[in-house]
Amino acid sequence: MSFFNTAASTAPAAPAEKDIEVTDPPTDSISSLSFSPQADYLAVGSWDNNVRVYEVGANGQTQGKAMYSHPGPVLGVCWNKDGTKILSGGADNAARMFDVQTGQTSQVAAHDAPVKAVRWIETPQGGILVTGSWDKTVKYWDLRSSQPIGTVNLPERCYSLDVAYPLMVVGTAERHLCIFNLNNPMTPHKTMQSPLKWQTRTVSCFPTNNGFAVGSVEGRVAIQYIDDKDSANNFSFKCHRRDATPNSKDQSLVFAVNDITFHPVHGTFSTCGSDGTINFWDKDARTRLKTFEPSPGPITSTTFNRNGSIFAYAVSYDWSKGHSGMTPGHPNKIMLHACKEEEVKKRVVKGR
Repeated sequence: MSFFNTAASTAPAAPAEKDIEVTDPPTDSISSLSFSPQADYLAVGSWDNNVRVYEVGANGQTQGKAMYSHPGPVLGVCWNKDGTKILSGGADNAARMFDVQTGQTSQVAAHDAPVKAVRWIETPQGGILVTGSWDKTVKYWDLRSSQPIGTVNLPERCYSLDVAYPLMVVGTAERHLCIFNLNNPMTPHKTMQSPLKWQTRTVSCFPTNNGFAVGSVEGRVAIQYIDDKDSANNFSFKCHRRDATPNSKDQSLVFAVNDITFHPVHGTFSTCGSDGTINFWDKDARTRLKTFEPSPGPITSTTFNRNGSIFAYAVSYDWSKGHSGMTPGHPNKIMLHACKEEEVKKRVVKGR
């Protein structure tokens, strides 16, 4: 069932040329983007084995400030709460920490397979790093110790993980979703199959920590609330689809939803896909707020800055068409979009 009326949407398209390109981008596909929670510094993880840090100025101009490496592709990045450390996970089966003030890098986590996702958890007792891996575990780390303070076995490989304390959601292979209350971090609060029929690509927690969104490889997103009392608000909708021929309205070309990012202030969210498009949505009004002009390649990752005034997105090859899609000169860039209030603010819903 589709509640977002995508075919008949009149959302204005934004001229892509007005978005600003980040200077000196990575040399291979971009896997992850994360803004500092304290300032407009953007961390970028890439398949070229590096994490780059850019400073974003008031007019969108960017300057490279730092770079550090993993021995393999970087698959996920995040910051700690005070913005002094960057954490990254990679295909070297490790998570690494970059100290912004000293420029030093150190290994802070280890797994038996690549680390797909990293998130910082700010608990009343202090900050903890969580890592999700293809070795079918989630591990919690106190950065002062070389050993994990906890390991949780997952039903399958971790594909995506997100935290809005005390909520943590892990999406794995075979469509499993593990939902944690981090007040009891060693045991899932609930384990369920994804409401979507195909492979999970991304999970993203509501900023209000009472639910999450799931995106799949078949151009569909599900909105899911944690409590059974809110289950009437659960729904899914189609997006990132195209007609096979113009005006056929068959929506038969289906693309993966690569990332979902919630606005930190308004709670609206973005979706991006292998089709090179981005949409902003309001889940409560069940409406699309904005459609971006298509980019010249898949969108692999997205993020808002701390106050939601800047939206960053990566245009990179995502291997959705296999090896044959990796053509010479494929675009590989990071774009910055200045968010207008009407693009990200919730619509007033009549009768509610």
